[in-house]
Amino acid sequence: MESESKAAWASGGLVFAAVTMIMLGVWQAIEGIFAIAADGFYTTVPGYIVEVDTTAWGWVHLILGIVAAIAGGALFSGATWARALGILVACLVLINNFLYLPYYPFWTLIIIALAVFSIWAMAVAPKPTDAQYR
Repeated sequence: MESESKAAWASGGLVFAAVTMIMLGVWQAIEGIFAIAADGFYTTVPGYIVEVDTTAWGWVHLILGIVAAIAGGALFSGATWARALGILVACLVLINNFLYLPYYPFWTLIIIALAVFSIWAMAVAPKPTDAQYR
């Protein structure tokens, strides 16, 4: 009974992870566009250990956002390579947003939490079988 409940959470979590990866990708891309278009949109934090030009960081956000949205869309296929790509991209999103923490702390913590849940869901969800779709 407990394993069925865990499998149901993980299967539902995989769909949630796919949708979340698409949303994270769109949000990352929007953050990137803002940083590229308006150089002073994000304030720099003096004395922060990672000093990056916000325009350059905007390009990282934009590219990572596009890849995350594509990976999220690929998750709907249920393919193993899509999960592997999704986990890799979610890890990159997580690291990117951890480094971005001083610029937008509350928003960044939400994205980190969603990325962690997405990684868990992609890692533990059972592989779909044909019997599930009958």
